[in-house]
Amino acid sequence: MPIHLLPDHLINQIAAGEVVERPASVLKEVLENAMDAGSTAVEVQLEQGGVRRIRVADDGCGIPRDELPLALERHATSKIASLDDLEHVGTMGFRGEALAAIAAVSRMSITSRADGAPHAWRIDADPRELAPAALNHGTVVDVADLYFNTPARRKFLKSEGTEFAHCDDVFRRIALARPDVALQLTHNGRVSLRLPSGRREARVRALLGDDFLGAARLVEAEAGPLRLSGYASLPAYSRSSRDAQFFYVNGRFVRDKLLTHAIREAYADILHGSRHPAYVLFLELDPYGVDVNVHPAKIEVRFRDSRAVHQFVYHALNRALAASGAGGQAEEAGRPEAPAPAAEAAPASRQAPYFPPPQQGRLAMEPASRAYFDFAASARPEPAAAADATPASGGFTPTAFAPRAGLPQPASAAPAMPAGDLAPPLGYALAQLHGVYILAQNEAGLILVDMHAAHERILYERLKTLLDGTPGVQRLLIPAVFGVGAKDMASAEEHAGLLERMGFEIAPAGPSELAVRSVPALLAAAPVGELVRSLLAELRDYPATEVVTARRNELLATMACHGAVRANRSLTIPEMNALLREMEATERADQCNHGRPTWTALTMADLDRLFLRGR
Repeated sequence: MPIHLLPDHLINQIAAGEVVERPASVLKEVLENAMDAGSTAVEVQLEQGGVRRIRVADDGCGIPRDELPLALERHATSKIASLDDLEHVGTMGFRGEALAAIAAVSRMSITSRADGAPHAWRIDADPRELAPAALNHGTVVDVADLYFNTPARRKFLKSEGTEFAHCDDVFRRIALARPDVALQLTHNGRVSLRLPSGRREARVRALLGDDFLGAARLVEAEAGPLRLSGYASLPAYSRSSRDAQFFYVNGRFVRDKLLTHAIREAYADILHGSRHPAYVLFLELDPYGVDVNVHPAKIEVRFRDSRAVHQFVYHALNRALAASGAGGQAEEAGRPEAPAPAAEAAPASRQAPYFPPPQQGRLAMEPASRAYFDFAASARPEPAAAADATPASGGFTPTAFAPRAGLPQPASAAPAMPAGDLAPPLGYALAQLHGVYILAQNEAGLILVDMHAAHERILYERLKTLLDGTPGVQRLLIPAVFGVGAKDMASAEEHAGLLERMGFEIAPAGPSELAVRSVPALLAAAPVGELVRSLLAELRDYPATEVVTARRNELLATMACHGAVRANRSLTIPEMNALLREMEATERADQCNHGRPTWTALTMADLDRLFLRGR
């Protein structure tokens, strides 16, 4: 065929292949135009999932009569006039192709009354004739019979329910970005969503529910021209899919690999496995710093300084998630030092190697590290004599263990609760339940703590400093010797330097035996053989040095899991309170290394409802 110019109608139909993928694509373009028009209220009516009809009515500034025919032409827009305008786009729709492309594959009409006009005007896409119309104000875009003239494209559409679900997603995305605009969505004559204008929190609550807001952290961060705000959920609200992830750049919903990676890295320490976080986040920056003209559907963006944006989003979100509801501080610097229990180490149990007496064998270590060593060492109580033990009732065993030298006597009840700012967030311990949970009371009511999960997070946060400095090391008076296979022997030899930096001194003790002569002081109470075998298995699977460096947090998480107090280990009241205070001083203390919650609360109102008090 010879080279020739394509007719305008065919050009528009080709453009429709990029712009009008399905009814939801039409709704997105028309809704964005309504937002750009300064609307305060928008009503969307759909029929048969948007295939039969999409009608969007707004109360915006309207389109003057003489400009209505231009609105249906290709590359006609009121939003950019020069290259400079294109480099700092501040509106949602700007390409000038959407209405022309939609008109090429549907029966479309526009009715509009501009501000100050005596009445409205209507134009049909085919034929393009103007006629007077009745309309109070704003614009009504009516798109009927999508793909009526391109049946091949229509065959690719899904069922009515599926297409409506996609339209509903688009509606919700735009509604989250514009809480100042009242919105209503109707499908087949039935109202699906009615959203009054209001504050962002109310709009998020209406669309994502109370459960999301109850499990979300408020994000507010600013650095130079960058500002991040919104809500990010804790791991307890994680999802099996990405259906609750909303990220906006200057009010535009985007899916960007750079931003997704920054968010995933921020959650890496608290969310593991195949779960996905939920969030509604808004990034604001100078329009000159972002290019939104890189994708036909305008759902991808390109940042001029991508590294700065990535680091800003990562650190802002990481700080917000690091703050603990148990009282932990979000700032990485200036973390308050955890109070150390007054107890000295108890004699070693049969489950752990014998350590030299504290005054002879304990090496100098940081105050915070020593506090954790003291807690772990003192968490091996000796059972009291049978005559002194309090009988158990219904599975609930009050704490009644023999006191050890240097430990305060267990109190029969929690200490008096200070008022106001002096009251600790997690209150004071009451007892231990089945050797697994700590029961405590604070000003609001009852606190339940999973002691293993909580101590695991505490140890993990402290262990992160192992590879960044000189760790506190506990030498073993009698080396722990255990048998290993050939692969573990090779792994121990290959990664001897890394293990030494972590605080482990490991050497062969025979053809198939390893001897551990020292361990990190924070893990002094851990079962050495089990811990080292797990570490060697991790290192064996990821032998490359760079991979080991990238997976250091996973290695430290394994160490923390083995070093944390185990279930069925009895703690005294002072030991429980020591753990509560450590939680309050630790970042991310609301969840363990695997993303599970470490504590929960029942207020007095919750308990009253359980027991029907006041009814």
